[in-house]
Amino acid sequence: MSLHDDSALMRAVTRLICYAIPLCLICALFVSAQAEPTAQADAAEAEPSPQEATAYPLDELSREISPKGPVKCPKIPTIKYPGEHVKYHKPVTIHPAFKERLARFELLVKEVGIEVYGRAPVKMKHLGTYNCRRIGGYPNLLSEHSFANGIDIASFIFPKLKRDEALKEGLPKSLRRAFTVDMLKHWNAKRTAKGLHQRFLHRLGRRLIDSKIFRVMLGPSFPGHKNHFHLDVAPYELISIFE
Repeated sequence: MSLHDDSALMRAVTRLICYAIPLCLICALFVSAQAEPTAQADAAEAEPSPQEATAYPLDELSREISPKGPVKCPKIPTIKYPGEHVKYHKPVTIHPAFKERLARFELLVKEVGIEVYGRAPVKMKHLGTYNCRRIGGYPNLLSEHSFANGIDIASFIFPKLKRDEALKEGLPKSLRRAFTVDMLKHWNAKRTAKGLHQRFLHRLGRRLIDSKIFRVMLGPSFPGHKNHFHLDVAPYELISIFE
């Protein structure tokens, strides 16, 4: 091959390389674009739907019963739970799935207690959890208490400060002692402890609504609930705490 032929060959090879590299890049981009929908589809299949993400183990059980005659409740597993972050005055009997909701609620109570009083309550008094019965005023429906899936909270017990513990600034000295914040006594008590007890209860009520820990949250604005927060995870939503 002559020197002229060698030069021509080199020019041809150079042109081929210049065209081949962009072509390869285009092919790679095309293959990537074709594969992307598949990857997205796989990711979509892996992620639960909104309905699945909010599913709850007791959702499938029927709440409807005969409006007359004895109440028959389904057999469900229950556990004894004393409270993790804030204790209950006595252990509650609950469905295992309800434990996680209560733990989140306890953290919320602790947080609001520290914000208002500079310390968290050591106990919460409840009016019951597991109780096979109808919903008051709705004889054809089982209460969530029948599924150990609800709780009624009546009061919050705060501890006495130790000698080396400082009272939060602005609080009356009387709050160095142990005290109880009661739903019935303090929900509308603007003058008790400078209105702090009312502030605590109302702030907790608002935080509960914002948190969406429970699906049903009832308080003083709902008939028959002047003295407690009722909290449950029914398969429907109902919120009525404030007037």
